Amino acid sequence: LLPAASRAAVVGARVLAARPSAANSATLRAAAVRRDGAHRARLFCASAAVKEPEVAAKAGTDTPTPTLTWKAAIDFKRIKENPDAIQANADKRSAPCDVAKVVSTYDRYQALNRQCDEIREKRNANAKSMKGKMEADVRAALVEEGKALKDQLAAIEGDLNALEVELQVEGQKIPNDTHPDVPIGGEETAVLRREVGAKRDFSFEVANHVDIGERLGMFDFGTGSKVCGSRFVYLTGAGAMLELALINWAMQKVVSKGFKPMVVPDLVRQSTMEKCGFQPRAENTQVYNIESSELCLAGTAEILLGGVYMDEVVDEKQLPIKMAAFSHCFRTEAGAAGASTRGMYRLHQFSKVEMFVVSTPEQSDELHDELIGIEEEMYRELGFHFKVLDMSSEDLGAPAYRKFDIEAWMPALERYGEISSASNCTDYQARRLNIKYRPNAVDGKKQPLAHCHTLNATACAVPRMIITILENFQNEDGSVNVPEPLQPFMGGLKVLTPEVVAEAK
Repeated sequence: LLPAASRAAVVGARVLAARPSAANSATLRAAAVRRDGAHRARLFCASAAVKEPEVAAKAGTDTPTPTLTWKAAIDFKRIKENPDAIQANADKRSAPCDVAKVVSTYDRYQALNRQCDEIREKRNANAKSMKGKMEADVRAALVEEGKALKDQLAAIEGDLNALEVELQVEGQKIPNDTHPDVPIGGEETAVLRREVGAKRDFSFEVANHVDIGERLGMFDFGTGSKVCGSRFVYLTGAGAMLELALINWAMQKVVSKGFKPMVVPDLVRQSTMEKCGFQPRAENTQVYNIESSELCLAGTAEILLGGVYMDEVVDEKQLPIKMAAFSHCFRTEAGAAGASTRGMYRLHQFSKVEMFVVSTPEQSDELHDELIGIEEEMYRELGFHFKVLDMSSEDLGAPAYRKFDIEAWMPALERYGEISSASNCTDYQARRLNIKYRPNAVDGKKQPLAHCHTLNATACAVPRMIITILENFQNEDGSVNVPEPLQPFMGGLKVLTPEVVAEAK
């Protein structure tokens, strides 16, 4: 959720919203840098996943009528019955919403809806009363009564529609529930779940990934800047091969875990992004909007994978459904500055392999543990030193019920940097995407449809992985050891050697 007012950002195109990064305990990383990451995280996964109502004109009038392009299946009855608990949950997540206003609007909507029903009953009775023979003056009176009821209903339905718009706008500002084990508070309250490996003890001065990569002929930031602008890079030579190796290794890994591989489009409808819990119309956001179009550049494949089962009903026996996608990700990086933005750490475009799961409510907690377990296994195999964190309530985006982050040690940066996350979004996204399942029959009787749960996790965010590899596995002569799992995808290459060293040999 957006914690404060943001500023408009235009980067060649109108800008939208984006997805969570995370903040973390000050004992685990440099607090100032992480605060920047946490703020940007909340920008990418903003609070109100609602599109501002479009305005249309009533037929035959100049009166604007607000309409919604889609509606979230929010449980307003539950909100009305538990207003204090839901407001308290929003407050501990620093989510700016007004539950009392939602309840008040819901009450007015319900009262007006009942009034509409009463008028419809009167219209039906009026229509029935005109059947058969009757005096002309009696029929004329009934006709006039019918017209009056019709006009009265039209006026009230207009008010009802406006109330529904207000109800959706305010209701969609309410974030997901919070797992009881989530630490309450800001970044400093994030809890360390596990620490894997240890910091390497270097016998020489550590070089940063930019210097290493340039010596190895892996990066061309100059051409990226010349052709595209700042925060773009051409990966060349071993850099290009390393990206492809990481992608192929990651996809092979997740497929072995039962995930269906996909390559998804780079563009997505704004409405699909909104339904996943992102706010494309927020100011100072992380998503590029395509001008004069309903499309925007996706900041993560989570959105494209979330849309696969949009407006569909699946049988319980099909769940869980596991998908993994390779995609390019586009982010404006609005507001990002400082040393952490140098080189590969924050780019406008990068490649990523994302995991996404659709499940039953009973399966989602166990699947969340499974997702973070897959991430841990992958990074152990690469030989990374990393920490697994249970993120604090104020660092959860609106959709997340609970989120685990993995931060790897980056020696030249002298801090831990986020390389992946895994989130359980329960039914928050499914209620917006309209993803339902049909529970198994009980005693031969069909059960009512229910909303699915959705989860997402990063398998491989390429730039951060490259940083971690280059800085941790560098040698004094400027070469870099290729992690063993990646060697088959690098043509058997075990060491990346600088050109000057290669020439000397």
